[in-house]
Amino acid sequence: MGNILKCFKGDEEEDHYPYYHPGSRPHYPQQQQQADGHGVASLAHDLLNFESASMVPEGLRQHVTASKKAQIKWYQNMLEAYKNARTPPRTPEEAAQLVVSALNWIQRADLEVNNQNIGDGDGFTAYVATTDPRESGNVPIEVHEMVIARTEARNRRDYKSADALQSSIKEAGYKIIVCSDEEILARKYRIRMRGIDAPELKMTYGKESKSALVKLIGGKRTTIHVYEQDQFDRYVGDVYCNCVFIQEKMLKNGHAWHFTTYDKRPEFAKWEREARAAQRGLFASLNPEKPWDWRREQRSGGGIQVY
Repeated sequence: MGNILKCFKGDEEEDHYPYYHPGSRPHYPQQQQQADGHGVASLAHDLLNFESASMVPEGLRQHVTASKKAQIKWYQNMLEAYKNARTPPRTPEEAAQLVVSALNWIQRADLEVNNQNIGDGDGFTAYVATTDPRESGNVPIEVHEMVIARTEARNRRDYKSADALQSSIKEAGYKIIVCSDEEILARKYRIRMRGIDAPELKMTYGKESKSALVKLIGGKRTTIHVYEQDQFDRYVGDVYCNCVFIQEKMLKNGHAWHFTTYDKRPEFAKWEREARAAQRGLFASLNPEKPWDWRREQRSGGGIQVY
């Protein structure tokens, strides 16, 4: 498949301290810096305060929508980077570089998405070949052993054992795929699109929403800026395909709701309002059911678990 998963240290290396702004692309917004190194002193002060009291700056909440747990993780990373630096940063540029380097929790994934791996209008699965050295070093030894054992079972035509091992490999988060008549071990990544919530497949407009996402990314190479993993171990991020911001398309065309519980970006709210006003997609209905309400009813009624 030629898929690659790689980490990056920010799209733009500017004076980014201290707040991360959840725009439609990951970036660290520029803050005015004084020639006397005021920003450097602020960074040192905030890190010292965090080390002593385990508290992030009070003003951070005005600029981010991430959880308190995620904010603490950012400052833990920055504090560690600050301590490990050969010399403390002396200029705004050096302080910015330290912050960018420390916040490498953001990942960029360049993946090819197959149509059959798109589950609904806000999520999909992608497989990354472990032939890439950045993946191969992370494969658990037990998975390697199961792959070898499966090959040996197939060679002796013990297909029952081979199928059982295939299932165990799948349970471990991997899959053996066929590429150019060659079997390749690939790692499974479940992707959840950040900031939107599409109708579930069993809901009204669920299939239409999924079809819209298939048209946008199915069979194409996508770029995913991953911000975190959710409680279901899905990678939550912003998705781009051919320089198009996919969440924007889904919202403007009425294929999904703005998921305000987890995302406060004003442009997302604006795009949903546009779709409502034009009665596009699911908003052609007078009173479309919200997916979070539907899931809550399913859970309270003893229905199947839906995420």
